[in-house]
Amino acid sequence: MAVTSEKSWASNRRVRTRMRANKSRDTKPELALRRAVHALGLRYRVSYRPLAGVRRTADIVFTKAKVAVFMDGCFWHGCPEHHTVSAANADFWAEKINRTRERDTETNQLLADAGWHVVRVWEHENVVEAASMIAVLVREAGRI
Repeated sequence: MAVTSEKSWASNRRVRTRMRANKSRDTKPELALRRAVHALGLRYRVSYRPLAGVRRTADIVFTKAKVAVFMDGCFWHGCPEHHTVSAANADFWAEKINRTRERDTETNQLLADAGWHVVRVWEHENVVEAASMIAVLVREAGRI
């Protein structure tokens, strides 16, 4: 394994290894939401970019209804209820979470301006309830 440089974002090699192991898709909360949505009879695209030319990937996308669903992790997206402040490299992580929040807001606006409905689900939310709400939105948007 490569030695962590002085400029690394990680406080030590073990932290770096653990953080790099985090998955960007197919997380347990995301899979649970997909199963719940699928159980309601809905079919969707996974890890799909709704807007051509914009480097933003939604977790679940209903292209015909123009609904983009994002499953947001409490730590990574700064959940107001469950986000915890990192003890190591606190300034780095605070700035990183702040940039993520700003990017989420920008993504919501870009998609809304293009006629998309954006749904953000926190990882701690009940996936059955979230799936029901998504199903209603998809079915209503599909009729427009």
